[in-house]
Amino acid sequence: MTEKVDEEKKLKEKPTKPPSLWSTEEKKNISSYGCQLLVEDVKGDKVFEKKLPTDTMIITYKVEDKIHRDLVRGPRVNIFDLYYDKFGKGALQTIDYGHGTVNPNQWGYKPPEKKRRRKG
Repeated sequence: MTEKVDEEKKLKEKPTKPPSLWSTEEKKNISSYGCQLLVEDVKGDKVFEKKLPTDTMIITYKVEDKIHRDLVRGPRVNIFDLYYDKFGKGALQTIDYGHGTVNPNQWGYKPPEKKRRRKG
């Protein structure tokens, strides 16, 4: 009977997110390559996200016989160096252009707050 209860608890629990391939220290180090990791291990239709900058690259790489995709900004050579240094020879499969439509200069831009005018 307790086995059945345990199985029901497991089904009700939220599925745990798989461990990240990038540690927090490595994520901080990405900027030293001149790159920016936008989305890590993207799944499904999120690869085709239009609200990202036009200079976004889709990085396809293989780790432990499993294919992963990241959305990254930066020069292709720097992206290659980053993934080669992190995952080693043969891991990087492709570097493709993303589907973003936002001007890179305007991406993440927040208009300044309007100052209230004093009357008088």
